Amino acid sequence: MRRYGEPRLPGKSYRARPGVYAILPRGGQVLLTYQAGIHHEFQLPGGGIDPGESPVTALHREVFEETGWRIAKPRLLGAFRRFVFMPEYDLWAEKICHIYQAHPVRKLAEPPEEDHSVHWASPEQAAISLGNPGDRAFLQSLF
Repeated sequence: MRRYGEPRLPGKSYRARPGVYAILPRGGQVLLTYQAGIHHEFQLPGGGIDPGESPVTALHREVFEETGWRIAKPRLLGAFRRFVFMPEYDLWAEKICHIYQAHPVRKLAEPPEEDHSVHWASPEQAAISLGNPGDRAFLQSLF
């Protein structure tokens, strides 16, 4: 599996953290989430898969929590890994990022998750804005 970002740091113990993330095109634009607080970056909507949860169920839950949107027809595009420190969990993580394409169907609410806001961008602007190179690579390969 391809790695993006920094390599594993010697002497650090990493915990595997599988997650799901969505590329959500609509009307020539892509839906992104901006996470303020600790990260201050644009991201593909998504996050960790809870124990016992299926990836697709996690994708629907995470997209709604971060954007307030419901999605349809998720299709797995691929996966990559990255090694990061997650300050919100005080955790060195090996994030295993599964990337899906899905259709944003309907906005039901403002993002329920604190410090998240929704932004629409052209695919070109989204690729420039995304905070991690793995997300950018999958977005660019799709468009």
